[in-house]
Amino acid sequence: MHTLHGKTALVTGASRGIGRAIARRLARDGARVAVHYGGSEQAAEETVAAIEADGGQAFRLRAELGMPGDADRLWAAFDAHADGLDILVNNAGILNDEPGIEHVTRQQFERIFAVNATAPFFVTQLALPRLRDGGRIVNVSTMLTRGSAMPRSISYAMSKGALDVLTSTLAKQLGPRAITVNTVAPGVIDTDMHQGRLVGDARAWSSSLSPMGRLGTPEDVADAVAFLASGDSRWVTGHWLDASGGTLL
Repeated sequence: MHTLHGKTALVTGASRGIGRAIARRLARDGARVAVHYGGSEQAAEETVAAIEADGGQAFRLRAELGMPGDADRLWAAFDAHADGLDILVNNAGILNDEPGIEHVTRQQFERIFAVNATAPFFVTQLALPRLRDGGRIVNVSTMLTRGSAMPRSISYAMSKGALDVLTSTLAKQLGPRAITVNTVAPGVIDTDMHQGRLVGDARAWSSSLSPMGRLGTPEDVADAVAFLASGDSRWVTGHWLDASGGTLL
């Protein structure tokens, strides 16, 4: 079903993992998708190629997030390809390799906030003049902002908590324009972000966190985002959608 036919979407961090799955799903639903990437041009090209192979439309744009002027560069690249926006998905994010709070350096802390909180704030700020009435904003957060954050992920959870606040505040502000703003909060997802971590006993333990007994997949998250990006979610805003497979039960 092409429920998003005629819509234009931008997905940050769409060259791999959850972002790639979201971009492919929105394209299958009919949207023309801007595939943002920060580092690997080849990976972004692969995402665009996969979308086009499925019969969809996409274009790629590069902007390294967490750097001065990142949002301006992103939207300048976008404007060269499109004249308006219907769906913004703030997906891009990074993890810190931190054994606990006592080992987090100021540089690590400031870097993770720059990418996970500051960048989506200003990307969204500059999106608003381009976002058509009735549009959608979906922020990809984490289940760790509602459960007890694991010691190894305290700064990550804090940075994503800022997105949760952005969601609730903007939902109220943008309601008069019929723009909905929602959060999707994944649990442990089997992506290359966790490469080297989800092996052996660690993989088995992570799988056991969900009552369903498995890790999440990028497609599990993408399908949740697709609902919030669609017209079916028109009466859902300011919502925090748990996409952790029941891990927080």
